[in-house]
Amino acid sequence: MRLLPRTLFGQILLALVVGLIAVQVAGFWLILDDRVRLGERLRGAYTAQRVAGFISILDHAPPEERVRLLRVLNIPPTSLTLNEPWHTSGIVASDDAQIFIAHVENELDDDLPLQVLAIHHHNRPPERMIFAPHDLPPPPPSGDSDGFFDLHDGFEGPPIVFLIGQAKLSDGTVLTFRHILPHTSMDWPLRLSGLLLVLVASVSLLAGWAVRRLTRPLASLADAASGLARDLEQPPLPEAGPQEVARAASAFNAMQRDLKRLIDTRSQALAAVSHDLRLPITRLRLRMEKLDDGELKSKMEHDLAEMDAMIGNTLEFLRAGSTQEKTVRLDLNALLESAVEDMRAVGAHVRLHGRAEAPVPARPQALRRCLDNLLENARRYGGYANDGSENGNKEIDLTVTDASTNIGTMLEIRIEDRGAGMPADEMERVFEPYVRLESSRARHTGGSGLGLAIARAIARAHGGDLVLAARDGGGLSAILTLPK
Repeated sequence: MRLLPRTLFGQILLALVVGLIAVQVAGFWLILDDRVRLGERLRGAYTAQRVAGFISILDHAPPEERVRLLRVLNIPPTSLTLNEPWHTSGIVASDDAQIFIAHVENELDDDLPLQVLAIHHHNRPPERMIFAPHDLPPPPPSGDSDGFFDLHDGFEGPPIVFLIGQAKLSDGTVLTFRHILPHTSMDWPLRLSGLLLVLVASVSLLAGWAVRRLTRPLASLADAASGLARDLEQPPLPEAGPQEVARAASAFNAMQRDLKRLIDTRSQALAAVSHDLRLPITRLRLRMEKLDDGELKSKMEHDLAEMDAMIGNTLEFLRAGSTQEKTVRLDLNALLESAVEDMRAVGAHVRLHGRAEAPVPARPQALRRCLDNLLENARRYGGYANDGSENGNKEIDLTVTDASTNIGTMLEIRIEDRGAGMPADEMERVFEPYVRLESSRARHTGGSGLGLAIARAIARAHGGDLVLAARDGGGLSAILTLPK
């Protein structure tokens, strides 16, 4: 998914923050749910106490005083009437009703008959009747009631709970009570949102610091691994941090030491082989001078020269990936201009396009050898037409640009000739040592088939690569990429 961070730091931090938010939201929801339930219990207990108090006052009052008391007691949110009959059907027997009756009975001194006719949750009360059963007559109009008020008047707010019930006083008078109370809603308090924000911010900062501290050695390990091919002499990694990271750094340092030891041993072996192979060739040349046959002498000299060149090319190929030469910040523009001038000096038509914006990390001698091999190939083969004649366009273009790759922006050096080109299925095989495609490029050129192999080995030792591609309009493009 493109929206997810690609770095280990970003993914771990995102998982921690999202997990924290999820846990906190779930915890706050449970707290609010408990708060709602507690609020409902408290409101129910308060309603039972209020109703029980009204019943007790009216039950102990003389009958002739009850109408006057009703006008005093009819205070929102409770409405009381004494002119409605005892209802014998439609009794609510739910758990809420039984709990409410039990609370009222617990508050009363006398055991009076109680019943609940309706408990409803609704967004607004009706005009006059509060969901009483259909056979329960509505209360009289406000002007004729014993202090009955319109429950709808002045009501503004969240959903409410409606309660209708009846109680028989000691003398048999039926008291009908109607009560409304706001429904306890699960509002998300502003301070909880602020608390969540503070928690997320503080934990994000702390987690970011901790994750950055844990992942920094991994980033250093990745940088060291990518730079190992360019510089075996780079400083060893610090073996610090968590145990697993420290072990990885220690293993990497051991690998670097083993690689350096292996390459040093190979270099020493190459020097010994070079000496041991060239010494017999030198002796043969000295003995050849004593020959009187000029033709035989000339053939032997040619064979010895070819053997010496083959040994030199082979040793150069084996040394191509060596990192004995130090990596420096190289002015690539100066190196390219020097290589182009040298090619022009031997008659090549080379044009240079573009410039590198900044120095690049490189080993100057190795990179110059790579460029010389590519330019020499373009000069040697680029002037031949498809029929193998030397009537082709001998111009060579060397272009420097930036190129985007899967590991970032690289510097691209493109060397293009206008020769006969190369079959697409051979463009990878020619990088194998000693492979020559003279039939497709030219019929009478020299070379040992190591030039492209050496150039690619040098490019990859720099952390880049070398590939071939067909040039638009004919010819071949050698594309060298280097890290910036």
